[in-house]
Formats: sequence, structure tokens, C-alpha cells
Amino acid sequence: RSSSEDRTEEADKVSARITEILSENTFTFSPIEYLAIHRHLFEGIFSHAGQIRDYNITKNEWVLKGATVLYASAGSIRETLEYDFSQEKIFDYKNLNIDEAIRHIARFVSGIWQIHAFGEGNTRTTAVFTIKYLHTFGFNFSNETFANHSWYFRNALVRANYNDLTKGVYATTEFLEKFFRNLILNEQNELKNRNLQIDEIEKEAIQSAKQTDMDIPKCKNCTLDCTFEEIAVLNYLKEKPNATQKEIAQHIGKSERTVKSMTVNLSERGIIERKNGRRNGFWEIKK
Repeated sequence: RSSSEDRTEEADKVSARITEILSENTFTFSPIEYLAIHRHLFEGIFSHAGQIRDYNITKNEWVLKGATVLYASAGSIRETLEYDFSQEKIFDYKNLNIDEAIRHIARFVSGIWQIHAFGEGNTRTTAVFTIKYLHTFGFNFSNETFANHSWYFRNALVRANYNDLTKGVYATTEFLEKFFRNLILNEQNELKNRNLQIDEIEKEAIQSAKQTDMDIPKCKNCTLDCTFEEIAVLNYLKEKPNATQKEIAQHIGKSERTVKSMTVNLSERGIIERKNGRRNGFWEIKK
């Protein structure tokens, strides 16, 4: 067997396991879950599946012109993971608008990826964990966006964790935020790897492209003042306009009382409107 055949078989196995994990209605927000996902994905493929690496690493990155991100030292991985998870667990998204929430998610995800807890398979593990985590907010999407833009996702994580002030390069989550905005808001941001590569010649063009992106509204819902949970409700109502408050509550994992408060608030702000009455009506998204 050739090495390319082995890689294809490995990719197929991992892809099937990703589908299996995402179909399971189970999740615990903890480092243990993160390690368990890695073990599930790579058992029988990597000898270190589910194990924290015990050596330091560097990786030459195309997007950094051969430079490497500074990953966590082997001796600090467990403590750093536990700290990042503990901080995220107590973080309150309630009063954040969607821009702020996406920016925070991008920072958290890029942070746990930068730890690089494993010898291999960090990006795929982080992607699966992120999807499962976002499901807890009521978002319902598959691995498709991650699979179709896997290299962009990884390069965006790299750019979120690399500084070289001598060349005017700063760590930024802007590329990762574009990825998440496509995923969560159904925006159509261009996800091209060449826009992420560090290149002095391209800097001016990239800056121009950024400005163009800012000038063109791409959000189909235009609900930038909404919270994470409100966006989850709107996405669900777009798919199921006849949904009852009980069904919405079950979908986003909140009480019916909370959902009633949210729908009233969204209605008062002119974002949604109930048509044809309470019993046989449906929700219309206005903005």
C-alpha cells in the first residue's frame, strides 16, 4: 500500500467518526471531553490518541512563510487547558451582541488550539469540539463548513496566534471571525487562504479587501444587535416558522419562559412578527 492510500483510509475513518460524534446527543464542556474527542477520532490511527503530548513542538507554516506559532510547552498543557476552560465556563454571553459573541468564541477556540495539546490531530479535534459546543447555544449545523474550508480554518487559527512586530504582523481573529460569521449568520465572506498569508507586497491589497468587506453588508438577517441565543432562535424560525415556543425551547435548551421573553423582545424590536394569530400562526423574520 502507498502512503497516499494510507492517508486516504485514515481520512475516511476520521470523517466517519466525526459524523458519529456529531450525531450523538451528548456533550460535557470540559478538558476531559476535549481529550475524549481526540481519542475517539484517532484510536487505532495514532498511538497517542487521547493523550496529552509530552514533548515540545514547532511547525513550519505556509501561511507564515515558514515561521511557527509558539505552542504551549509540554509541561504546562494540562494546567493551561484547565484554565482556559474554567474561564470560558463562567463567561456570560447574555448581554453580548452577535459581533461580540463571535469575537469571543473566536478567541476561545484559537486559544485552546494554540495550546496544541496533542502531537497530531489538534485542528480536527478543535473543530469537532467547537461544533458540539456551539450546539449547546442552539445552533444546528454539520461539519460541512469545516470540511470544505479545513485549510482556511487552520490557517485562520495560525494567524490568530502569531505576532512578528518587526514585520508589522499582529495576531488577529478577523479571519476566524469571517469563518464563524459564515457558519452562524450565513454570511458569504470570501474564505481564501492567499488572503491569510503574510506577504509585504499583498498588505495593501488585503487592507483594501478588508475595507470592501466592511462596506458591503453580507448578513442575510441584518441582526447585528442580537445575542447569540437570539440568533439561534432566528435561525431555527427561518427553518421552522410554525415552531411553537415549546419547540423553540427544546431546540435551544432554554425554558419556555425564557423563550417567551426572547420572542416578545424580538417582536418589540421589529425583528420578528407573529402572523395569523397564536394558535395557527407562524413567525415572520422582518430584518
